[in-house]
Amino acid sequence: MTNIYDFSVKEMNGEEKSLSDYKEKVLLIVNTASKCGFTPQFEGLQKLYEKYEEQDFEILGFPCNQFGHQDPGADEEIKQFCQQNYGVTFQMFSKIDVKGKNAHPLFDFLTREQKGILGEQIKWNFTKFLIDKDGQVVKRFGPQKNPDMIEQDIKALLNK
Repeated sequence: MTNIYDFSVKEMNGEEKSLSDYKEKVLLIVNTASKCGFTPQFEGLQKLYEKYEEQDFEILGFPCNQFGHQDPGADEEIKQFCQQNYGVTFQMFSKIDVKGKNAHPLFDFLTREQKGILGEQIKWNFTKFLIDKDGQVVKRFGPQKNPDMIEQDIKALLNK
C-alpha cells in the first residue's frame, strides 16, 4: 500500500467506504473516545472542520475502546453522543481497534508511516494523523496536541 486511498473503512451504518473518495483533500484522521479526558477535543475538531471544510478539508473520526475502555457504546450511541454534546458533523466511522493483532489495516499503515515519540504503536485516544492531498501521511500528533495547536499545519497543506 502506498497511500491511504488503498484502504476501505466501515461507516457507522455498516457500509464500506473507500478512502479514495477523499482524493485531493487534506485529511485529519483521529482515534476518538467518548469518555476520555481528551474527549473535549471534539469541540476543537469540529471548529477546525467548520472553518476549513469548504477548502477540501475533512476529519475522519474512528472510535476506539482499547484505552481504558473509554468508548464502550455501540456506534449509534457514540454518534449521538458526539452530535449532542459537541455538534460533530464530520465523518465518524464504525468503532475499530487501532493497535494490536486486531488493529485495522489503515491504522497499521498510519503508524508505520509516522511513528510516535515512543515508537509506532498508538498509546492513547485522540492521536491524530495529518494526510496531504496525495494521500501521504505527513505528520502525527499525540493526544496532548489540541486541535487549535495543529491548525497551522492544516493551513500549510491546504495552501499547497
